[in-house]
Amino acid sequence: MRDHTKEKAMAGPRPVVMSGPSGAGKSTLLKKLLKEFDGVFGFSVSHTTRSPRPGEENGKDYHYVTREVMQAAIAKGEFIENAEFSGNMYGTSKAAVQAVQAKNLICILDIDMQGVKNIKRTDLNPIYVSIQPPSMETLEKRLRDRKTESEESLQKRLRAAKVDMEISKEPGLFDVLIINDELDLAYGKLKDALLEEIQKVRDTSKS
Repeated sequence: MRDHTKEKAMAGPRPVVMSGPSGAGKSTLLKKLLKEFDGVFGFSVSHTTRSPRPGEENGKDYHYVTREVMQAAIAKGEFIENAEFSGNMYGTSKAAVQAVQAKNLICILDIDMQGVKNIKRTDLNPIYVSIQPPSMETLEKRLRDRKTESEESLQKRLRAAKVDMEISKEPGLFDVLIINDELDLAYGKLKDALLEEIQKVRDTSKS
């Protein structure tokens, strides 16, 4: 007999995993997508062990938990990915994604390369999309134009991007690889990759 519990666990629209280095243009593409397809996409609320910043709300910005609680949940397999930055843990739980799917929305997950590889080992079954810059030179120019980084931070991002770009070429890792050279073309490619799922959401909403 086939085990249907796994399949049922992640019922609802297929999530979208978007990955790519900082400066590749993910947020610009996402903004276009959310504007054109209002009420189709949703974001999961991540967990973190860091303290809330002023104005942040528990359950809306993040689920704020203690390290012990988070480590216990990870050990039980309740997280699809997690990482540690500057001494704080961050992660995406299966329940947080299911909460978005339950509303008949396509859950968008902005995940780094390590997270992508972790998700491959789960039953999430997302559409994997990699957004990459046309070259390291273009990426460096985009990051410098932002004028938000110190030189040290910029170099760190560039080193991470180089690794990211190499890994993204691994066969079978991503369903769609988008080189964001010309925004409208990149957006068209992203939309094509997601249209089937978008249509399903709209059809379900109507019924």
